[in-house]
Amino acid sequence: MAQAVHTRIAVVGAGFGGLGAAIRLRRAGYRDLLVFDRGTEVGGTWRDNTYPGCACDVPSQLYSLSFAPNPDWTRSFSPQPEIWSYLRRVADEHGLRPHLRLGHEVRRADWDGADRVWRLETQHGTYTAEVLVAAGGPLAEPSVPDLPGLADFEGEVFHSARWRHDLDLTGRRVAVVGTGASAIQFVPRIAPAVARLTLLQRTPAWVLPRRDRRLTALERTVYRHVPGARRLARAAIYWARELQGTAFLRPALMRFGQAMARRHLRRAVPDPVLRERLTPRYTMGCKRVLLSNDYYPALNRKNVEVVTEAITRVTARGVVTADGREHPVDTIIFGTGFHVTDPPLARLTRGADGRTLAEHWGGSMYAHHGATVAGFPNLFLLLGPNTGLGHTSVVFMAEAQYDYLLGALRHLDRTGAAAIEPTESAQRAYNERLDRRMRGTVWTTGGCRSWYLDASGRNSTLWPGYSWTFWLRSRRFDPASYRVVAAAAAAVPGRS
Repeated sequence: MAQAVHTRIAVVGAGFGGLGAAIRLRRAGYRDLLVFDRGTEVGGTWRDNTYPGCACDVPSQLYSLSFAPNPDWTRSFSPQPEIWSYLRRVADEHGLRPHLRLGHEVRRADWDGADRVWRLETQHGTYTAEVLVAAGGPLAEPSVPDLPGLADFEGEVFHSARWRHDLDLTGRRVAVVGTGASAIQFVPRIAPAVARLTLLQRTPAWVLPRRDRRLTALERTVYRHVPGARRLARAAIYWARELQGTAFLRPALMRFGQAMARRHLRRAVPDPVLRERLTPRYTMGCKRVLLSNDYYPALNRKNVEVVTEAITRVTARGVVTADGREHPVDTIIFGTGFHVTDPPLARLTRGADGRTLAEHWGGSMYAHHGATVAGFPNLFLLLGPNTGLGHTSVVFMAEAQYDYLLGALRHLDRTGAAAIEPTESAQRAYNERLDRRMRGTVWTTGGCRSWYLDASGRNSTLWPGYSWTFWLRSRRFDPASYRVVAAAAAAVPGRS
């Protein structure tokens, strides 16, 4: 049997979270690290999602690492190719390439209590690591509904996160399942080309105008040569977004946003019947708020139909809805999001008692500071439970977690401990506070069912507050909330 390759720190995921963590770790002197990713290039969700019209709905100046600024964004909201290019450049400019293990899918991660290491199984062999940083991200694994009869469909089927660029949609009859953040971007791009587009909508979304524009050459020059101007623009956008976040915490304020969205809908959709189908019956913010200027106009096209009846089954040549009608199609595109509340890595990661993270969670994610879990020594989650946001950039949250991770590593170095994990009591108290703060927010009172909620109905994905309050709580590692795992007596096989 080949000897395992050892590294001090293993980072799983080479998207925003993993690359940013690797940069901060290197800067802090932790250079014995490897970054694993199943893809053949860095980028995470911005590598995988290449559907037509893919772009970010957070302003460009804010949707980037603060310590790796990009003065060359061409638009106020960055398109996917630019974000992916930025992440590749970040990996190059910050010397991460030697640390990358691309094409290495981590198929299993087990805590070895005897040797005090994590054992990672990949298709290229076994690795051991003293510290495991899970940076797979919440938007990594596409979610496809298990529709009756789908296996018998004779046409083409794919998820928007695995776009079939080899398939020409011109003249095809296409069913789009889902009307979330991806669908509102690609539907306007494919609608003019297809013969017929049937949009299967479960719940309409609140849609606001997208205030997007091309950044001028002068602006980019100023951002490149005057760092203070770039930082000022970033700060202005950040605090404006934080102000908007107040309405998520105090839903009564959402009436102002709803009035703007209704006006946007009225102006774009003259047909009262279609407009009625597209009008939400829940409080804005309960589901993800979407931004688009061309989604509603695309739905006005004669070759587009919005269907609100539920899908009951799929036949060989179409989709049947609850009204008994069969919609003939030859292509089905799922814009149905991702496994956010049941991340695949949780089923592959086994802690000190041999049980998986998914088994510990029992259907509802939890962690201490969104980062560590009792029973999983030296496991650090990036953008883990209750770190998502409804109003601003999650990159900010990831950066806050880097500080917490570095604090934990310094604590290990100072104490000489092999590992740490949060106590059950500290973890429980932290999550009880979160759940109390979640009451009264739009996500629990808004009257909708969203992907923010897990199978138990609990919001285990979002942070119930302003992002700066999360940053304050993450600035310093809290050793009193942790128990120490003593160093192993024997050397670790494969450790150099």
